[in-house]
Amino acid sequence: MSIRVHPYLVTNGNGQEAVKFYQEALDAEIVGVQTFGEMPPEPGFTLPEEAKNLVMHAMLKIGDSVLMLSDNFPGQPYQLGDQVTIAILLDTGDQSKKVFDQLKDGGTIIMPLQETSWSPLYGQIKDKFGITWQISTDPTH
Repeated sequence: MSIRVHPYLVTNGNGQEAVKFYQEALDAEIVGVQTFGEMPPEPGFTLPEEAKNLVMHAMLKIGDSVLMLSDNFPGQPYQLGDQVTIAILLDTGDQSKKVFDQLKDGGTIIMPLQETSWSPLYGQIKDKFGITWQISTDPTH
């Protein structure tokens, strides 16, 4: 099983500034930045104007490591202590389901595994130790 684990930072509306800061401070290469406004429209959901320029997902390469980052979605609670999560990228949906099912034991599902515009299978769990995990299927790696 191929598994990649990356720190994932959650900022409170200042994600664009954080990307530039880490780029300079850590001599990072910006692999990509996508805003909520660049996402495909969701039927029955209107994106709030204040969310359009917020970072939905950013990836920076720092040496041989990867740092991921996003802004907290407007209206969602921003809790200090929750601004660092762990992103796990797996090659297949079966691997993602297995890891998701094991991490949910004693934990809380934040977002059930589901297809998204960026992953065939993505979900979030806060485990029994209070750590938030983002499980993502990335068959291209």
